[in-house]
Amino acid sequence: MSDKPLRVMWLLNHTSARKFEVPMLKRIGVKEIFLPKKYLPDIEFRSASVTYEEDANLTIPADDLAILNEQDWYCSPSKQAWDIANKHFDVLFFIFYKPEILTSIANNFKGVALWRTYGVAQGVTYDSILKMMSPNEGVYKFKSMGRRIWFAEAYPHLHKVEPDYIARRRLYLPLGLANTEVNDRWTGGDAKIFFVCPNIATNDYYEKVYNDFKKSFGDLPHAIGGTQAIDPGKPNVLGFVPQEVHERNMREFRLMFYHSTEPNHIHYHPFEAVRAGMPLVFMAGGLLDRLGGKGLPGRCKTIEDARRKIKRLLDNDRGLIEEICKSQLVLLDPMRADNCVDAWREGMRAVVEDLQAGRENQPALITRKKRIAVIIPVGYRGGTLRAAKLLAQAISVGSRQFGEDAEVVLLHLDDRTLYPDEEFDDLPEGVARRPYAWSTLDGIEARRAMRFAGHEGWEPQSLLYISPSDGVADLLDCDLWIVVSDRLSMPLLPLRPYFLMVYDYLQRYVSIMSPGADQTFLAAARRAAGVMVTTEFTYRDALQYAGVPGEKLFKLPMLAPAYSKLESVKDQAVEERDYFLWTTNAAPHKNHERAIEALKIYYEELDGQLKCVVTGVNTAGLMKNPPSHLQKCAELFNSSKVLKKRVRWLGELGEGSYRKTLAGAAFLWHAGSMDNGTFSVVEAAAFGVPALSSDYPAMREMDTQFSLNLEWMDATRPRNMAEILKAMEATWRERKNLLPSKDVLAKQSIDELAGEYWKVVRECL
Repeated sequence: MSDKPLRVMWLLNHTSARKFEVPMLKRIGVKEIFLPKKYLPDIEFRSASVTYEEDANLTIPADDLAILNEQDWYCSPSKQAWDIANKHFDVLFFIFYKPEILTSIANNFKGVALWRTYGVAQGVTYDSILKMMSPNEGVYKFKSMGRRIWFAEAYPHLHKVEPDYIARRRLYLPLGLANTEVNDRWTGGDAKIFFVCPNIATNDYYEKVYNDFKKSFGDLPHAIGGTQAIDPGKPNVLGFVPQEVHERNMREFRLMFYHSTEPNHIHYHPFEAVRAGMPLVFMAGGLLDRLGGKGLPGRCKTIEDARRKIKRLLDNDRGLIEEICKSQLVLLDPMRADNCVDAWREGMRAVVEDLQAGRENQPALITRKKRIAVIIPVGYRGGTLRAAKLLAQAISVGSRQFGEDAEVVLLHLDDRTLYPDEEFDDLPEGVARRPYAWSTLDGIEARRAMRFAGHEGWEPQSLLYISPSDGVADLLDCDLWIVVSDRLSMPLLPLRPYFLMVYDYLQRYVSIMSPGADQTFLAAARRAAGVMVTTEFTYRDALQYAGVPGEKLFKLPMLAPAYSKLESVKDQAVEERDYFLWTTNAAPHKNHERAIEALKIYYEELDGQLKCVVTGVNTAGLMKNPPSHLQKCAELFNSSKVLKKRVRWLGELGEGSYRKTLAGAAFLWHAGSMDNGTFSVVEAAAFGVPALSSDYPAMREMDTQFSLNLEWMDATRPRNMAEILKAMEATWRERKNLLPSKDVLAKQSIDELAGEYWKVVRECL
């Protein structure tokens, strides 16, 4: 073991449990304990609170502690926080409230994790909770931790209903009471039953408990205690009361009735009654029986038996009152710290032994680099293919910047016509590539594949699934899959966690698919471990339109290629530039019809002097053999002699030819109506060429990030487009002076931005 003291993170906020367990840890020799400072705004945390009292005992740097205090330890703490935790702490206690926390612990914490379990309702197991809350990863992650995880049960029998993978990791750490002293101030002057039942209007379980109580005892005088998230509008419900009022109630009400027959879980309030000297009437069969309740006079086998005893107490039967109050003190014995300390000392000794054994064996372990797959799901070329390459490069560069050197694999469809080898000559060092094909699996095949991959408990929710088949390991050798776009035709079989890189939700604004056709894509985003976007506009769409939870959304800066100056081509004299460049393709959202109308006005009405050169995928014969959505546009173009004379359709150019053409243009024209923006304007700026762009949110964000000083036009109004074209004809020379410098553009390079991408990716590894 190292020379540093044994430190524990007790990552719970339950007030009563903390008051017992933190002093118990100190009693067995743990002097430094971190306590979380945040918990979820959920009624399930009604017994939670925050305290800073242990911070002063921590001998760790104040800056590190500040970062730990800012984390949500019920969900997904940051990678930085885990690095700090690993530096200073050996053991952590956690509860499984959100599925992300187990994955986060398994992926990041190098010490021993204790899953603190206080019991669940009869018929429910922790195994079933794990499989329900995290069907893809829960059991898989638990098993993957081996000796780094314990099932830390508060009662010694909880593991008996669990499967072997949990039961063999059982660790008995009994739950007790911080104070078992009987204050004996009960008077019982108010002849009512005190029954504690929180959240009647918001929790189905407690609503049933309330209704059962009213059915059995509603005719007897009673008061209902417990915090209520919403006022249930029921008589005799006290709701939240200050502590002094609660203590008065414990003194003055005649008795407490405890309903629970749950064998694996118990609340604190029956013990409060015993400590207060209040008679406790309780039902047989519950956990109180295991704690010494069998044979007590307050124990009742039937509701009829309970009614008889309660009526006697309400009638002030002093003999029964004294008999119950004297005998029920035995219930406090298992809860006394002196009776729990040996089990805690023995349990934590086993934890420390596991910790020491793991560290002694650690040098012999050989860990491979993390591997991330970047998947192009359909036959994308052009800007999307470029974006996928940039994403892969950013992840690779970012990992090296953090000293974590991950391997990145770019996957594309196995189609040599679409993706010839030379298409990937520009892949940087550190990025490999693989061709692949999609395999389709039915539900039975999907379940079998998930079982073989270790995802026990996963059950299919769809008739069909897709999975990548790459001829290597079907991507099971990768730790994370990142799909570039949401264009998945069926649910992706979650053999590994996957992210989506979504650039836009164009179908929300442009009719590019039939109604309802996007539901598969939106569902893919909701199922993903995370969704990355590059604009605030798409971020809002992902929240509002796709329904992606905010905690799974990550906004990252746009990536642009590194554009080097064309040394082999001399710049044309500024005065000689006689054309502007229109970059487009055949997609419906490229706004062709309005653009052609604008060009017609520019040439025929405004005497436009610059030629228009058109480039882009599938544009060479766009006006000769137009797709159906461009028929009207082609008719307009072909009816104008001046358009046919002044507009040249060059089609898709090679990279070198395109850049030469761009470098010789007066300006670049971006006439599309709505998308995630085009990096052609950034490339133009790098070559000293100003740009005129349609005005929409993504382009505004791009303009700001890259300091482009774009000129704007209204893409819905052809005349405005034509008028701004004419204005650019006169001002493009001056606008060259507004372009960003090389130094400004360099600040938006991949080397500068890659770290932001790796910060997001590493959280899931």
